[in-house]
Amino acid sequence: MNTIHYIGVDDAELQLFESQYALPDGMCYNSYLIEGNKIAIMDSVDARKADEWLYNVQQALRNRLPQYLILQHMEPDHSGSVNAFLKLYPQTIVVCSAKAQTLMTQFGIVPENIQLVKENDLLDLGGITLRFFMAPMVHWPEVMMTYCEQEQVLFSADAFGKFGIYHADKDDWACEARRYYFNICGKYGTPVTLALKKVASLPLQAICPLHGPVLEGEQMTEALRLYNIWSSYDVETPGVLIAHASIHGNTAKAAEKLAKMLQQRGIGKVAITDLCRDDMAEAIEDAFRMDRMVVCASSYDNNVFPPMHMFLWELQQKGYQNRKVAIVENGSWAPSAGREMKALLETMKNITIIEPMVTIRGSITDETNYQLETLANNL
Repeated sequence: MNTIHYIGVDDAELQLFESQYALPDGMCYNSYLIEGNKIAIMDSVDARKADEWLYNVQQALRNRLPQYLILQHMEPDHSGSVNAFLKLYPQTIVVCSAKAQTLMTQFGIVPENIQLVKENDLLDLGGITLRFFMAPMVHWPEVMMTYCEQEQVLFSADAFGKFGIYHADKDDWACEARRYYFNICGKYGTPVTLALKKVASLPLQAICPLHGPVLEGEQMTEALRLYNIWSSYDVETPGVLIAHASIHGNTAKAAEKLAKMLQQRGIGKVAITDLCRDDMAEAIEDAFRMDRMVVCASSYDNNVFPPMHMFLWELQQKGYQNRKVAIVENGSWAPSAGREMKALLETMKNITIIEPMVTIRGSITDETNYQLETLANNL
C-alpha cells in the first residue's frame, strides 16, 4: 500500500473505553494519509492525543498541504482533533455525510470548506479514487465507509475494530474484537449486515478500521467470517455460559456444580462467570458467542440480585436473541429471582427457556442436586 500511510496514535494509559469498558492494553485511534496527486487524511483522533497525531500528520505530509480531511465517524474519539487540525490547515476540505455535518456543529466543529458525499460518490485524488458507502448505525447514524479502488482497501470506520493499542495481540484479533463488537455494535446487527452486503463483492486486499490492526490475508478473511456470524446473531462456539450472581456463595457453588455436570456430559465449551467480580463486558461477549446460557442468581428485595439484573438488562439492550437459557434461583424464605430473570428474558427475541427452573433455598440439598442433574441433561 504505497499510497496509504498509517498516522494513528496509541493511548496506552486509557483505562476505560466510553468510560465503561476495561482496557488492559489501552486503545489506539487509527488515522491514515492517502496519497495521490492530492492528499487526503482519513479521520482524526481523540483530543487526548491531538499533539501526537498532528506530529504524525506533519511528518507524513513532508511540508506538503492536505487537500481533504475525510470524517467517517463523528464520535469524539475520531473527531476530537479536527479543530486543531483545521487551525493548521484551514484550506482543507472536510468530506463527510450530511448527517455528519449536523453532528459536527453539535461538537463545535465548523469548517470553512465542506463537501458532502452520499452512497457511491467518488473522490478523485489524481491516480487514486475513493468510493463512499453509507453505513448508518454502525454504530452512529452518520457513519460511512470508504473504499480505495486502486489499492483495494476498505476503510471501515468502527467496524472490525478491537480494544488495545495498535500492536496489542495482533495475532489474536478475535478475542478483543469480539468483546468490542458485542458491547459496542451488538445492538446493531441488522445495520452491520447491510453494510457487509454493500462491500461483499469488492475485491479486498486489506481492511483499515479506526481501532486495532490493519487486517490482511487470512486474518481479514477470518474477520469477515466472524462478522457475518456476529451480525446475524448466529452461534460462533457451541457451548454453555453459566453466569452467576451470588451473595454469600451458595448460588456460586450451585453454578460450579452444574458446570462440572455439563463438562462430564461433553456438550462443548463450558464457561463460568461471576457477575459480581468478573468483567461484565466479557460476560456479554460469551453470552453472544455460545448457543446456551444458564443464569443463576440470589433473590434480593423481592427481586433479583442487582448484578444479574444489570447483566440481563445489558443483554436486552445489546439485542441478545436466538438462544436457549436455563434459570437457577436461590431464595431462603421467598424465592423471587427466577420470576424476575424470566420476565427479563421474555423481553428478548427468540429466547427458549429450558426447564426445569431450579430453586435453591439456601444451600444445595439432595433434591436440588437432582434438579441440577435433570437440568444438565436437558441442556
